[in-house]
Amino acid sequence: MAIIVRLQKVPVEFEAALPILRKIEAAGYEAYFVGGSVRDTILQRPIHDVDIATSAYPSEVKGLFARTVDTGIEHGTVMILDHGNGYEVTTFRTESGYQDYRRPDKVTFVRSLKEDLKRRDFTINALALSENGEITDLFGGLDDMKHKIIRAVGDPEQRFNEDALRMMRAVRFASQLDFQIEAQTLSGIYDHSQLLKKIAVERIHTEFVKMMLGTDAPRGLSLMVTSQMYRFVPEFGSHAAAIKQIAEQSFHLQNEVQVWALFTSTFGYDRSQITQFLKRWKTANKIINDVILTTELIDQIKSHSVGNLELYTAGRANVLNAIQVLGTAKSDLIDQYDHLPITNKKQLKVTGGDLIKDGILKPSPKLGQTLTALEKAVVLGQIHNHKAALESAAIALNKD
Repeated sequence: MAIIVRLQKVPVEFEAALPILRKIEAAGYEAYFVGGSVRDTILQRPIHDVDIATSAYPSEVKGLFARTVDTGIEHGTVMILDHGNGYEVTTFRTESGYQDYRRPDKVTFVRSLKEDLKRRDFTINALALSENGEITDLFGGLDDMKHKIIRAVGDPEQRFNEDALRMMRAVRFASQLDFQIEAQTLSGIYDHSQLLKKIAVERIHTEFVKMMLGTDAPRGLSLMVTSQMYRFVPEFGSHAAAIKQIAEQSFHLQNEVQVWALFTSTFGYDRSQITQFLKRWKTANKIINDVILTTELIDQIKSHSVGNLELYTAGRANVLNAIQVLGTAKSDLIDQYDHLPITNKKQLKVTGGDLIKDGILKPSPKLGQTLTALEKAVVLGQIHNHKAALESAAIALNKD
């Protein structure tokens, strides 16, 4: 049964796109805002992407607007360029034949809003907002939102067999929105958890990090354990006890480095193991390096072996990362960091060029070794960061 409610005011994020909807409707077609932006409007959360669905076919959409880009024409998506903004408009469609458990083998354009909403993942995402503020709810999404429930549209088994990534999206929404997954939907995830092996790691990575940065990340991780999904992502299956231990903790993480450092420190990984682990997760090199530094600092904090050199090596951002992962009040470490004699090599009051120009050293490997030794001595407070003192120390270091 269709439920239609009206918003008193359409959010400002939609206002710039209203002329697009009106132009499509003026030509005799239907057009709606759909998906996550409608859900987030109702939940009073920040709106990100504004997506539009229409009964007009792609060729008909292109015929209505002067500037368009075929961003996903085979799936019915056309981007309309309007006053410097780009809005993706997708034709109502049905899908069939998911042999790769991710993308449909066949897409059929239709004129029916109901048929289009039927193919969506969860009831809270199967909502359509018209230009006059009316929300069309055909599958109980508004009621599920009211009761903080994530429920698959139609048969959960079919939804997850079509697109296995939807299972990760379910636990991500549970974490981000602080919702519960409805029993049949959770059962469907359990039955299909092994299909995660069919999904590109990059896609799982994106959903997993978003889940771990959610309002209730421990719930999301607990759901991955309950549903057995954790067994089918890189290396987690080898650390069942550690994963369950983390899921039982209370934590709130702020960035991706903290996410991975929580796991690598709990797993007891060294630099080599961290690199290998995060390469399997297709993680960016900069993130990997920061996770290594954060994990090492966490271990040092735990063993009470943190001095100026350890803080300097980690860098301020990773000192903050380690404190957040540990979930303890360690403001004294930040204060200690902020009082370091220098916080990066560029602050050293002597350069390689100075040592060469003043005849202390010639270009050679010794030059770099000397600068590194001076840097360390300044951080440890053994030498004042003054050019004369540093050059005297350089001479002493290089006496035959």
